[in-house]
Amino acid sequence: MAFIPMYLAILAFTILVDYAAGIWIENAKGKQKKYFLILSIVANLGVLAIFKYYNFFIFNINEVFISQIPLLKIALPIGLSFHTFQAMSYTIEVYRGNQKAEKHLGIYALYVMYYPQLVAGPIERPQNILPQFYKKQYFDYERVTSGLRLMAWGLFKKIAIADRLAMFVDTAYSNVNAFENISLVVAAIFFSFQIYCDFSGYSDIAIGASRVMGIDLMQNFRQPYFATSLSDFWRRWHISLSTWFRDYVYIPLGGRGGRNLLIVFLLSGFWHGANWTFIIWGLLHGIGALVSRRFSQTKTQILTDKSHYLRSSAYKSAQICVTFTFVTFAWIFFRAKNVTEACLFIQNMFTGWGNIPQKGINLPLFTLGISPIQFFLALVGIFILLSVDACKSRFSITHFLQKMPVFLQYSLYWVFLILLYTMGMFGTKSSFIYFQF
Repeated sequence: MAFIPMYLAILAFTILVDYAAGIWIENAKGKQKKYFLILSIVANLGVLAIFKYYNFFIFNINEVFISQIPLLKIALPIGLSFHTFQAMSYTIEVYRGNQKAEKHLGIYALYVMYYPQLVAGPIERPQNILPQFYKKQYFDYERVTSGLRLMAWGLFKKIAIADRLAMFVDTAYSNVNAFENISLVVAAIFFSFQIYCDFSGYSDIAIGASRVMGIDLMQNFRQPYFATSLSDFWRRWHISLSTWFRDYVYIPLGGRGGRNLLIVFLLSGFWHGANWTFIIWGLLHGIGALVSRRFSQTKTQILTDKSHYLRSSAYKSAQICVTFTFVTFAWIFFRAKNVTEACLFIQNMFTGWGNIPQKGINLPLFTLGISPIQFFLALVGIFILLSVDACKSRFSITHFLQKMPVFLQYSLYWVFLILLYTMGMFGTKSSFIYFQF
């Protein structure tokens, strides 16, 4: 509403359509159930198609057929893809009989418009969140402090790590021709951590704020850069979206099968944005997942008599490095403005390694034109992130803190606040990356 007040009508339209559709589906019999479900899905995807994909398709049609179909001069509503998918999950679950239709319009509207996760998820399921809206909440000290800690950690990831890394990444992508080799490799790696801290930071703030109010949202990230394969990565990254596509697209298509997997990843890429870069990003992950699956099967057959190698830390570390390298490479298409820029970035990234430093590179090799202290703080931020993720993969930090003496707990909080104040990029006005989706 702060940007375009009339866009509230989009929310009102989808809420009223899906609220009515849920009741109609529950009361209908036979094929009528499917017709009402189709009505709901068409209404939701229709809004998404007009605001997010119309100009993309028309532009490409004009390019191919040399036509002059006019484009729409409209802005993309913030978080449209998120609350559209959340609304669709409601009617699908009612159709499947896994969720009773919500009769209270206000409660259903709250399900769609729940402010912590409205604009960037997690994409919730009705079975999890609707019953919680009926529970009377009481103040719980442990729950509130746990939520505030998670919010503080999410804030740190956003303003102390992601926003600092953004300076280096934006510098590289704003003038790809000015950089080569190590500079662009560093920029690519930095973007991997930027988008992780930016998006998971938002999720932490949303989940933490909701926890303070007594509402539990689903986990959206689980140390994704410790994944040992692409399949493992997608069990850890944007969990609410990957499980959405699994339950509502992949399994209904028939489940296991290379074609179905490619379809899901292509749709996932297209969900992120109306640009060929996102489609290529999704395709890369689809192909990578197929290769990873085939390699996993072959590996099991070949190394059955050498299973101790599969359990070794060195082998696991190698798997993590390979997975992270592939994910980082694919992020180039996700970040680039267009396919041409992405290809130029990749080309320059593999150029000039035999002549370092090269005369054409006027900017510092590692800092990408930013001061060395900022580069050092960026590395410190990544180190802190990976250290915390490593700890979280082994034990519960919440339980660890609860067992500490109160004095030590608050000492750690003060150290954290000082670190946040010292490293935070408070002067920048950087929105969350996933607001554009």
